[in-house]
Amino acid sequence: MFLRSFNVFRLNQNFQYFSHRLVNNKRTKCNSIFIKLPTNPYLKKFNPTYYVRDLHTSYPNNAVVPFLLADIGEGITECEVVQWFIQPGDNISEFDKICEVQSDKASVEITSRYTGVIKKLHYNVGEMAKVGNPIVDIETDSSNELESSLINSEVSPPSPSAQVQSINITEPLISGEKTHTLATPAVRRVAPAGKEAQPSKEIVEDKLVPLSFIQKSMFKTMSRSLKIPHFGYSDEYILDDIIASRNLINDYITRNNQFSFNKISFMPIFIKSFSVALKKFPILNACVIDDDDANTAKLKFRRSHNIGIAMDTPGGLVVPNIKNVQAKSIFEIASDIRRLQEAREKNAIPPNDFQEGTITLSNIGNIGGTSLSPVIVSSEVCIAAIGKLQKVPRFEDVKDEVTGQLVEKVVGKHVIPVSFSADHRVIDGATVARFSQEWKNLLENPILLSAELR
Repeated sequence: MFLRSFNVFRLNQNFQYFSHRLVNNKRTKCNSIFIKLPTNPYLKKFNPTYYVRDLHTSYPNNAVVPFLLADIGEGITECEVVQWFIQPGDNISEFDKICEVQSDKASVEITSRYTGVIKKLHYNVGEMAKVGNPIVDIETDSSNELESSLINSEVSPPSPSAQVQSINITEPLISGEKTHTLATPAVRRVAPAGKEAQPSKEIVEDKLVPLSFIQKSMFKTMSRSLKIPHFGYSDEYILDDIIASRNLINDYITRNNQFSFNKISFMPIFIKSFSVALKKFPILNACVIDDDDANTAKLKFRRSHNIGIAMDTPGGLVVPNIKNVQAKSIFEIASDIRRLQEAREKNAIPPNDFQEGTITLSNIGNIGGTSLSPVIVSSEVCIAAIGKLQKVPRFEDVKDEVTGQLVEKVVGKHVIPVSFSADHRVIDGATVARFSQEWKNLLENPILLSAELR
């Protein structure tokens, strides 16, 4: 028999927690916290509606600790287990690798918070692990592990206004019940995805294959995007002058060894000029909040220009973003792009690079394409897409070398097609057209872009 002495802290009608002291006939003492879920009444016997976390102040040691899959951000609720680095019976130390999981954004290695012995793996490779659920059970070497996990758990102490009462219950301890640790495991670094993330070479006709993790994410994101009425707009920008400016920048980079790259592409210039134009049209950097009803919907204007760039990775298309473009130079943006490209090759872009994007600029032109129809994500109100750069014939008034008069001639011009999609619930066509003209003017006249830089 066990004598349980409880202190009950009543925080509100739906949330209470117990701190208690347990003494059995072997004089083993245990302090625990019980959280009662609001769905069930209190019972004398424990049931799965109570989350139990024991802090041992003396014996026994060697307690089995369920290790939970932590929230890795961006509303992710499940991850695919790519590989295990340990097996039941293995010894493990703090910070040792446990497993690699793949979300729709990146792959992440999970490391241990405890030292002990692996008792159970809750998932097989390829299965979906739920965030907040145990992924592995670890038998700890000492009770200090339990104490640490309780101290670092997400349960806060009661406020001074909490109601306190004492309860004494004498009853058998029901065995075999689940216990859930409230500690958050450490997520140490992003790692390359395993073979499961690679496109299968064995796909043949009439074979059913499940969607990859990134495809599932695209499926969900694009399904939400279908609820947004899209407004499309397209134009052509002439880049002859910006090509000359980029050549000068690359010559400067070559003469100086202070950069982590040997040259820049057009993308850093596109992104910076995009941000400069965006300052005059802040609504395009906003997002719609509470959009289920027009009476409650609001626009959130965001100061930071966190511009997303679509990138093709071994695991599929992802859209990380470059933070605070409005405060960065073209060289700093180029450095960020290089870092993302290096991480992309390993399928190891950090999760933080996918968070808090405000607007997207997609460059599909390195593959091809002219007329494009980009799709808005629900957290943004505008997206632009750049097509293939081509040299095409255009009419232009040029000065005749003999007569000195202006005559119309056909000349070759470097042209890119640019396409926009905007949320037509809050963005009108004129706003997108004016923004496009502002951005176009900066790219076609680089001296104006330099005048706007700080």
